[in-house]
Amino acid sequence: MNVLVLNCGSSSIKYQFINPGEGQTLARGVIDRIGMMGAVLTHTRHDGHTIKLSGEILDHTMGIEYVLAVLLSPNHGVIKDKSEIHAVGHRVVHGGETFSNSVLITPEVMQVLRDNIELAPLHNPHNIRGIKACEKHLPDVPQVAVFDTAFHQKMPKHVYLYGLPFVLYKRYKIRRYGFHGTSHRYVSDRAAQLMNKPLESLRIITCHLGNGCSMAAIKGGRSIDTSMGFTPLEGLLMGTRSGDLDPSIILYIMGKEGLALSEATTLLNKHSGMLGVSGESSDMREIEQAVAEGNPKAKTAFTMFCYRIKKYIGAYASAMGGLDTVVFTGGIGENSSRVRSEVLSDMTFLGIHLDDHKNSSGEGAREITKDDSPVKVLVIPTNEELVIARDTERIVTEDNA
Repeated sequence: MNVLVLNCGSSSIKYQFINPGEGQTLARGVIDRIGMMGAVLTHTRHDGHTIKLSGEILDHTMGIEYVLAVLLSPNHGVIKDKSEIHAVGHRVVHGGETFSNSVLITPEVMQVLRDNIELAPLHNPHNIRGIKACEKHLPDVPQVAVFDTAFHQKMPKHVYLYGLPFVLYKRYKIRRYGFHGTSHRYVSDRAAQLMNKPLESLRIITCHLGNGCSMAAIKGGRSIDTSMGFTPLEGLLMGTRSGDLDPSIILYIMGKEGLALSEATTLLNKHSGMLGVSGESSDMREIEQAVAEGNPKAKTAFTMFCYRIKKYIGAYASAMGGLDTVVFTGGIGENSSRVRSEVLSDMTFLGIHLDDHKNSSGEGAREITKDDSPVKVLVIPTNEELVIARDTERIVTEDNA
C-alpha cells in the first residue's frame, strides 16, 4: 500500500509518500508560504533527486493539487496515476477526549474535529483544510486522522486534571492533553526493539526536543504523564514558548503592560522561551554558539533549558517507581551532544552513566551510556510520518476486511 502522509499548517504543507509495509519513503517535500507571495514547493525523490517549484499557491486545495502534480510528474515523480495513492494519513493535532487512537475519517469524525477547533485554534482548522482538499482531489481515496493527543489519552485522572473547580473540566474540558504523542509512541517502541526487551516491561522517559519540546513518562507502553498540558505551552522551556510558570505572572504582566488577551498569548508563545531569555535566538545551534562566545544571557537560557529537562527526568522516574531508559529525539535531542551532556550530568544516582565518547560521536539510533550503566540512554531519530503511514494502512485494511 502507498500512503500519502500530510501535515498541513497555516501556510505550509509537509508531505511524505510512503510504502509502510517496506518502511520506504518514496518521496517527500514541503510547500511554504501558501497564500503569500513567492510560494515554493521543495520535492525530493527517494533517489535524492530534488526540485524547487515556485508559484502562486493560494490555499491548501491548490497546494494539494501541486503535490499530486509533482508526484505524477514523468521527470520528478514516483507514480503514473492517482490510483497508485491508496490512502491518505493526516497528522491532526487535537482529538480532544474523543479519540485515543487513529481513526478513519468520516462525516462524524469531521464534526468532532470541528468541535475541537476551540482546543487547537492554531492547528485543527488547517488540518481540516488539508482533509477537505484531499476530498476534492482524491474523492475515492480513504483518509485517516492520526492525533498528536491520542497517545496520552490513557493518563490517569489524577494526572490529567488541574487544581481547578471540577465544574470547569466538565464544562470546557480543561485538562492535560499532551502533544507530540506520535513521536513519543514511535521512539518508545523503537527503544524496546533496540534493548531487545518487551515494551510492557520497561519504564521509559522520552524527551522530544525541538523548537517545541515535551517529555513523557511511559510505563508498560502507556503514557502515564507528559509535560505539555491543556496547550503545548506548558512544561519545558522551548524556542519561543515560556513553559511552566506561575499563572499569576501573566495576570500581573497584563495589568502592568495593559496587554489584551491576544497580546498576552503572543507574548507567551512567540516571544518567550530561549528567545526571550537570551535576547538572541530560539535556535539551539545559535544559542550554543553564543554560549561559546561568552554571552551570559545565552548561557542562562541554555542552563534553564537543560535544568528543566533534568528536573522532569527526576520527577518521572519517581512517578514510575524507577527507570530503565531515557530517550532523546527531535532536532535538539538528536543533534546536540552538549544538551544531552548537561542534562545527564550528576545523574549517576539514578543509574545513568554517560559515555562521553559515545555521546559526542555516532549517528542514527544508538546508545550513549557506558556498557555497565544500569539505566540506558538512547538517541533515536523520530519518524512520525512512518507511524502515520502504518496506522493508516492498518485502519484502511481493517475497514476493507
